[in-house]
Amino acid sequence: MSGPDPQILIDIPSQLVGQRVIVRPYRPGDGTALWDAVEESREHILPWLPWGPSHKSPDDSEAFVRKCHAKWLLREDMPMGVWDRTGEKYLGGSGLHRIEWGVPSFEIGYWLRKSAQGRGYMTEAVWLITQLAFETLKAQRVFIRAAAGNYRSAAIPPRLGFIHEGTLRNSARNANNELCDMLMFAMTPGEYENRSAEMRVG
Repeated sequence: MSGPDPQILIDIPSQLVGQRVIVRPYRPGDGTALWDAVEESREHILPWLPWGPSHKSPDDSEAFVRKCHAKWLLREDMPMGVWDRTGEKYLGGSGLHRIEWGVPSFEIGYWLRKSAQGRGYMTEAVWLITQLAFETLKAQRVFIRAAAGNYRSAAIPPRLGFIHEGTLRNSARNANNELCDMLMFAMTPGEYENRSAEMRVG
C-alpha cells in the first residue's frame, strides 16, 4: 500500500499578505463575492475567459468556490482569490494550475474585476504567488500564458522578470471560439533569486 501523496503534507500559509492585497484559497461562502465580480466584469473578462458564461447565478459561483476548495485540499489544483488588504473586497482570481508535482512546475493564471484594473493589484498578487511557488513549493519552473491580444494581462509577467519564451500560435480558443496565439512566459529558480534580489535593492 502506497503512502500519501507528499504534496498533501506540505504546510502552505493560509493566506499571502502583501502591501495592498491578500491572496488566499477559496472558502465555502466566497461565492457571493465571486458572483458580484463576475457580474460587474462580464464584458471585460469574457473575451479572454471562457468560463464566464458558466456563472449564471450566485449558486453557480458558490459551487465553483467549493470545488476549488476541494481541489486545493487535494493539491490537484490551487485556485486562489485576490482580496484587498482589509480582506473584505474581492478583486479577482489567480492561483497555481496545470501542476506537475514531479518537476515541480506550475502555471499562474489570473483575472481582475473591471473596477480594480490599473492599480497594480494583480502584479502584487502574482508576485506573492510566485514567491509561494519557489520558496514553499520548491518550483523548478513557473509559467504564465497570456493571449497575444490581452495587453494588460501580457504586461504583468515581464514586469516581474518572467522571460518571454515564445508565442504558441493558434494554441487556444477564446470565448467566441476564435483561435488565438498565446504568449509563453516562464521563470526558473535562478531567475527568481536574481529578481528577488533586485526587488529588495529597489
